[in-house]
Amino acid sequence: MRCEILLALMFAASGNALVRFHCSQLVIERLDPLVTPGMAPSPHVHQIVGGNSFNTTMEAEKDMAGESTCTSCQFADDFSNYWTAVLYFRAQNGTYKRVPQLGNNQFQTANGGITLYYMQDAIYDPAQKSKVTAFQPGFRMFIGDVQARTLAEAARYRQLTYTCLDTFTLRSPELIAFPNRKCKEGIMTSLRFPTCWDGKNLDSPNHMSHMSYPESGTFESSGPCPATHPVRTGQLMYEVVWDTKPFNDLPWPEDGSNPFVWSFGDGTGYANHADYVFGWKGDALQKILDAQGCHFMTNCSKETGLKLQSVSEMNKCTQERKVDEDIDSWLTALPGGWQAQYARRASWR
Repeated sequence: MRCEILLALMFAASGNALVRFHCSQLVIERLDPLVTPGMAPSPHVHQIVGGNSFNTTMEAEKDMAGESTCTSCQFADDFSNYWTAVLYFRAQNGTYKRVPQLGNNQFQTANGGITLYYMQDAIYDPAQKSKVTAFQPGFRMFIGDVQARTLAEAARYRQLTYTCLDTFTLRSPELIAFPNRKCKEGIMTSLRFPTCWDGKNLDSPNHMSHMSYPESGTFESSGPCPATHPVRTGQLMYEVVWDTKPFNDLPWPEDGSNPFVWSFGDGTGYANHADYVFGWKGDALQKILDAQGCHFMTNCSKETGLKLQSVSEMNKCTQERKVDEDIDSWLTALPGGWQAQYARRASWR
């Protein structure tokens, strides 16, 4: 882990950047180099996007930009890896089927994947005027609690939400648990990471304590950072659209409850989580955060000089699975042997 990073980084130039771009699917498999490095397979299935140097083990010193030969992200200089758990449908007979992802909005021709946001302030703030610092090489973080099974446990991470898409562009209301009804256009998950860094550590044992939310507010970056985490970073947010439409015509539980479960067995939705490993080339991310007119991709490439890939170019960057197992058929158990869990087990307390 790297040592002291100068707190002068706190005074990065102010811009008006709220960047939204997409990354197509790189691979779906049971690997997690952040939480369970070296373990193949990892306990549950993940969907990964970004640079194709993604591997079973990814040390902090790894040069992701140098080792990758392509990226599934729209910015050609972004070799980071972003990943989440995978959603499954549980049929009445107890079998499971993986729910595919959809490309979001104008990225509907993308091969599934994740839509990403890097911003200086909360998404609803048009000014985007806060001074923020880009993440540094070797940086990584995690958000969420895979063991959460109650509302109280999920409340720590209320910035991890679900939207039942009655229309494809709908973004509200946001829910903390799985929707309990059929969603016409699918289910969207939104995952927002903390915005205050301790300025020293690129990682921490739980992959979270080197980061913090502001002293006031939830995920918004308008409040002051605590003294323990004085460096304000850009807000990183994921949006994933799950194509639940094919399952709306299948029999649902007779009591009307939600039939979807995460790949690690959570059927409540309270345990949503996400991982991030920084891999931008050079100072590309700082250029974006400092840009004056880089708003939702408008003029972003022109102002920063960074290349944007087409959706077809993004779709070409894929990776062969390193874990050879069936994750796509109708399965009698989730990969890794998980079964649907709708309440926290007493043995986990």
